[in-house]
Amino acid sequence: MTSRGWLGLLLVAVTGTLGAWILLVTLPDVYEENGDPVAALSVGEPVEPPKLTTATLFYVSDDGERLVGVERDIVEGNVPVEQARYVLEAQFLAVEPPLTSAVPENTVLRAFYLTDRGDAFVNVSREISSGHSGGSLNELLTTYTIVNAVTVNVPSVRAVQILIEGRETDTLAGHVDLRRPLTQREDWMDMAPAEPSAPTAP
Repeated sequence: MTSRGWLGLLLVAVTGTLGAWILLVTLPDVYEENGDPVAALSVGEPVEPPKLTTATLFYVSDDGERLVGVERDIVEGNVPVEQARYVLEAQFLAVEPPLTSAVPENTVLRAFYLTDRGDAFVNVSREISSGHSGGSLNELLTTYTIVNAVTVNVPSVRAVQILIEGRETDTLAGHVDLRRPLTQREDWMDMAPAEPSAPTAP
């Protein structure tokens, strides 16, 4: 046999040996008692559902003159900033009658910041202003929906300032001064429970 023939046989032998080694390494070496191989992929641990907590969200009263607190189940945050975000995301969701939200449709939370002294800054999308119906009463209800939702549900928050698209704003619709953080206003809310409805969990 020529040297080229021997070289060919050697190449085939090396290739076969390498292939067999790869196959043995990659096969699962866990077997059932009867000797049949067990599948290499195992089922992962089941994902636990998020932990829920009860929060008070605010909606317009039947007479349109104040805010009514309604209890809802929302995701529980591990820290105040996270909890405030869950509260506001739930507060901004669309609602079905008989509930009426004072927050304009399509308003979304952009960011939430909290200082060491307890001043919160709620950065929301421009729809809160561009989609607002106007009027001093409606503007007060919108403003204190946000302020009260945060301060009632997150005790470490002392006051809330509303930002629009990351910038300070004078007002939402020309009436309520938003140039400083606002504290909770109990005179604008009725904590009596409203009719129960489905839980809200973003």
